[in-house]
Amino acid sequence: MKVIYKKLGREKAYGMSDYGINTIVIDSRLQGRKHLEVSLHESLHVYFPEKSETFIKNTARKLANILWRMNYRRVDNSLGI
Repeated sequence: MKVIYKKLGREKAYGMSDYGINTIVIDSRLQGRKHLEVSLHESLHVYFPEKSETFIKNTARKLANILWRMNYRRVDNSLGI
């Protein structure tokens, strides 16, 4: 799956997905737990396009809660560390 980061202010969204081309777009300003939840949410849309928005929202939230409690965090590797 391809992940694109860009500001989504005009779209009034935190993320978008296109399952036809296996791509998600995440607002580049998101951080922390919100970034995790939105990434999961949009990924679930790609992998399960037939599922309802309610299912996707609830599943993403549950998975984000589990991973967050397990101390999964996004690490900035832009410095090559």
